[in-house]
Amino acid sequence: MRAEIQSLAEAAKQSVGLLRRHLDWDVAVKRLAELNALSESPEFWNDADAAQKLMRERTDLEERISAIERMERDLGDSAELIEMGEAEGDADIVKEGEEAIRAVAAEAGRRQIETLLSGEADSNDTYLEVHSGAGGTESQDWASMLLRMYTRWAERKGFKVDVIEYTAGEEAGIKGATLQIKGHNAYGWLKTESGVHRLVRISPFDSNARRHTSFASAWVYPVVDDRIQVDVNESDCRIDTFRASGAGGQHVNTTDSAVRITHIPTGIVVACQQERSQHKNRATAWNMLRARLYEAELQKREEKANAETASKTDIGWGHQLRSYVLQPYQLVKDLRTGVQSTSPDDVLDGDLDPFVEAALAHRVYGGAAEVEDID
Repeated sequence: MRAEIQSLAEAAKQSVGLLRRHLDWDVAVKRLAELNALSESPEFWNDADAAQKLMRERTDLEERISAIERMERDLGDSAELIEMGEAEGDADIVKEGEEAIRAVAAEAGRRQIETLLSGEADSNDTYLEVHSGAGGTESQDWASMLLRMYTRWAERKGFKVDVIEYTAGEEAGIKGATLQIKGHNAYGWLKTESGVHRLVRISPFDSNARRHTSFASAWVYPVVDDRIQVDVNESDCRIDTFRASGAGGQHVNTTDSAVRITHIPTGIVVACQQERSQHKNRATAWNMLRARLYEAELQKREEKANAETASKTDIGWGHQLRSYVLQPYQLVKDLRTGVQSTSPDDVLDGDLDPFVEAALAHRVYGGAAEVEDID
């Protein structure tokens, strides 16, 4: 076996071993057996909420245990395959074994990043808001590009995406939109994406083909489930109804079904226009407000623990999370971690994992990345 592949196989084996220890293997296997026995009990579904919670735990444990067993098995099989190929002088068999080792190493690395998702709301579904910054049509078009990027990323993850609120721009793009992204660890994966995103490009709206800089922001907060209690005093809120706009079918502009709730003490504003029914939109808006208030509390705790300032800032210069340069060269650069990509088209099509994984590691392990801004 070539030295490079031998080293990669050893690193992968070490990563899988770390995953096994992080899971606390013997305890996890015993717990899965207990959950399997419970799920077969005739009384299991008498309490539907408790049963669903246990089934989620069972599914998660079963998947993690199976993945570790599979990766260990694949590493062993691949090593044997390479030995056989080398003995028979068959380069194709050797190549197949080497590719399998690379695949296991990549998966083990991704799963190690997932072990960082241990916050109390990390496993929850998430809301994602995108808002255009100053700059009119330019920034509104950029906001729509960001919205598509996150939608494509979520689809790659196998997550479900629902549009909760959508406000179109006057000429192109969007002024703002809110998505609900449903899937295991959706909030945990996206929580580091809150911040300002900067785009540098030759403007398609400028007849002189000049270079423009545009800003848009993303804001991520977890969907609050039954495990989390958030009390909101209705007297602290102002509720407005309005006529929905944007995509949504023939009913959209016929009734004042959309709902906006303003939480006066904090200034938090949420809106929903997803449903035909004002009643359903109101219920969703209340859930969004509780989620925003919960996320604000989580951020306060983190700031206190880390002595850091809030990440949500004005949408403009000096507060960028990431820069996307399309002209005069092509580069996407994260200003916290220094991670770069020279293929902005891939990133804007949802290839965000390298940036997300690095930001999660940076958030957990700390250490400011020494990076410079992009001109």
